Amino acid sequence: MKHTMRVARQEKYGPDQELEIVEVDVPGVLPGEVLVRVRAAGVNPVDWKTRAGGGIAGLLGDGPLVPGWDVSGVVEEVGPGVTRFAVGDEVYGMPRFPGRANAYAEYVSAPARHLVRKPAAIDHVRAAAVPLAGLTAWQALVDTAEIAAGQRVLILAAAGGVGHLAVQIAKARGAHVIGTASAGKHGFLRELGVDEVVDYTTTDVADVVRDADVVLDLLGGEHTNRVLPTLRPGGLLITTPTPPAPEAEQAAAAAGVRLTWVLVEPDHHALDQLSELIERGRVRVEVDGTWPLAQAGQAHKIGSAGHTRGKIVLEVA
Repeated sequence: MKHTMRVARQEKYGPDQELEIVEVDVPGVLPGEVLVRVRAAGVNPVDWKTRAGGGIAGLLGDGPLVPGWDVSGVVEEVGPGVTRFAVGDEVYGMPRFPGRANAYAEYVSAPARHLVRKPAAIDHVRAAAVPLAGLTAWQALVDTAEIAAGQRVLILAAAGGVGHLAVQIAKARGAHVIGTASAGKHGFLRELGVDEVVDYTTTDVADVVRDADVVLDLLGGEHTNRVLPTLRPGGLLITTPTPPAPEAEQAAAAAGVRLTWVLVEPDHHALDQLSELIERGRVRVEVDGTWPLAQAGQAHKIGSAGHTRGKIVLEVA
């Protein structure tokens, strides 16, 4: 096995910082960990926000940063005490979030219980698109909202990375799903099973949607207040990835609805259930585009423009 590897790294945080390919040592594995040879790494908004000094930069400390959390690849080495995997297993997951996972790299060390076996129905590129977005959707809709058949679920930014997976998770649980997107993405959402589509560029969703049981707000900020009228009394508004402002909490209380937020965390049980839905064809993983590791900075620029459908993925191997 190689002793060094390529990573996409920046020396410090900042909006103009570039990711450069450098050679570093392959990480070792501790007890309970595995070493994964990365085939693909997912790109998420938290990646470029953190690179620029926002996101979760404050949690990671100073010094060089290798971004990324979503990985799919092959187990290269198994640490002491690991019984879940063997060398050669194909795995995927979201290790260590919100700590440093260093996913934009040829090799990643990860706690074994932050990974699961890759679904055979998809390749490594699509698998790398799933963990952070899929677990965000699952932990919001299933673990937090406990959505059930027949409930009305409104999803803002329904065609994005988290949104398109949230739509399918909600449909798999029998919900009536309403999604917001620009007109060009309405056909895509209908393919995923969305029951009602709202063009946010021409219509205020609060003017056309009422009596939602659950709203998944993937935009935050001013949108949180604006969608409160769409909920039934006692309904639940979930926002991610940042906590709602105190003003939004006060407005929700005055409107008689519940408001909370979700920060995704590694969860191999939930990821296994997502894998099952993928294997059964109940969840389709949409990849908007792929970029080589050396062009990770360009992938960030494309993603931060906010017009992608599904996910962007880096092809590492």
